[in-house]
Amino acid sequence: MTSPATAVAEQSTSPSRLVTLPFVAVTASMLLFFLYVGMALVAIPRFVEFELNGGEIGIGLAVASFAIAAIAVRPFVGRLSDQYGRRSLMTAGAFLTAASGALAGFAPNLPVFLGFRVMTGLGEAAIFVAAATLIADLSPEGRRAEGASYLSIAVYTGIGVGPVIGEWVLADDRYKLLFALASLFAVAAALVSRLIPARVDRKAPRSDTKAPLFHRAAIAPGLVLMCTLASFSAFGAFIPDHARSVGLSGAGGLFLVYSSMTLLLRLVGARLPDALGAHPMVTFALVFMAAGMLVLALVPTIWGLWVAAVLVGIAMAFNYPPLMAAVIDAVPESERAVAVGSFTAFFEIGSVAGGLILGTVAEFYGKRGGFAVAAVIALGGLVMLWTMLPRRPIQRPLAR
Repeated sequence: MTSPATAVAEQSTSPSRLVTLPFVAVTASMLLFFLYVGMALVAIPRFVEFELNGGEIGIGLAVASFAIAAIAVRPFVGRLSDQYGRRSLMTAGAFLTAASGALAGFAPNLPVFLGFRVMTGLGEAAIFVAAATLIADLSPEGRRAEGASYLSIAVYTGIGVGPVIGEWVLADDRYKLLFALASLFAVAAALVSRLIPARVDRKAPRSDTKAPLFHRAAIAPGLVLMCTLASFSAFGAFIPDHARSVGLSGAGGLFLVYSSMTLLLRLVGARLPDALGAHPMVTFALVFMAAGMLVLALVPTIWGLWVAAVLVGIAMAFNYPPLMAAVIDAVPESERAVAVGSFTAFFEIGSVAGGLILGTVAEFYGKRGGFAVAAVIALGGLVMLWTMLPRRPIQRPLAR
C-alpha cells in the first residue's frame, strides 16, 4: 500500500512522462537566464566601443574572452555536476553571472570588463551544462531529443525577447541600469532553480572507471554541431550589412523570421528526432543550411534574403536536439554530465572558428564569398555526420 502523496510523487517521476514539474522548473530557470543574456547582447558592443573606447578590437575581445572561458570550463563543469548535483551548479552559475553582469556596468576600462566577461562565461557554462544534463536525466529513454528541443525553446525565447527589453532599457546610454536590471533575471533564474526538487537532482552513481575530462562520445556529434554553428555564424555576422547592400532597410525582420521558424519547428516537431533518428534529421538540417548560404551567395536580392532566412530557420531547428540525444544515448549515466559538458563546448568552438574563418574570407572576397564558404562548411558537416557518427537503433518514444 502507498499513500496518496507517495503515489503522486511516483507519478511525477514516471519514466513515461516528459513534461513534469521539475522539467518545467529547469526550463523556466533557463528562460529567465537567457533573458539576461539577450538583454546584455544589445549593450556589450556599444558599451565597449563608446564607453570604454575599445573599438572593434575590443568588441572582438569581449566575445572571445567569454567564449574561451566557456570552452575551457565546460568539461570540468560536468565533473562538478556529478560531485555536487545539477541543481547546485545551476544556482551557482546563475549567481556568478548575475554578480559579474551587474559589476560589468561599472568597469572603468576594457581589461576589467574582459575579466567580468570571463566570469560570465564560467557562469553560463555552469548553468547550461547542468540544466542540459538535468533535462537528459528527466527525459524518458527514447524522448531525449524532445526534451532537448523544449529546453532550447526556452533558450531561444530568452535570446529573442531579451534584446527587445534591453533596447528599451538602454535607450541612449543607460548602461549601468541595463546591466543591473539584466542581472536581476539571472538572480531570478538562480531562485527558480531552487524549486527543482532534491529528489530528481541525483548525482552520478559511482563508477570503477573515471570518465575522461573530455569525453570521446561527444567528439563526432560535436564536430557536426561545430560545422552547423560555424556556417550559421555567417548569417549572424554578415546579414545586417548585406541586407542593406541589396536594398532592405534593416535586418530585424530577417532575424525574426529565422528565429520564429526555428522555434515553431522545434515546438511542433519536437518528437521527430526521436522518431527518425539523428542521421536523417541532421542531414535535413545541414542541407537546408547549405541551401540558405548558397541563396545568399548567389541571389543578392531582397526576396533571396527572405528565402534564406526561412531556410536557415529550418536548418537550425533540427541540428542540436538529435545530436544531444546521440551523445546521451552513447554513454552510461555515470558519464552523462562530462559528455554533455564536452558536447556543448562545441557551441563556442563553432562560433569562434566560424567567425575567424568566414571573417577572413569576407575581408578578401566580400560577404557573398563568406556565404559561399559557409555553405561548404555545412556540407563538410554532412560528410562528418555520415562518416564519423555511429548509427544507433532508433529508440521509439514510450507509449503514453
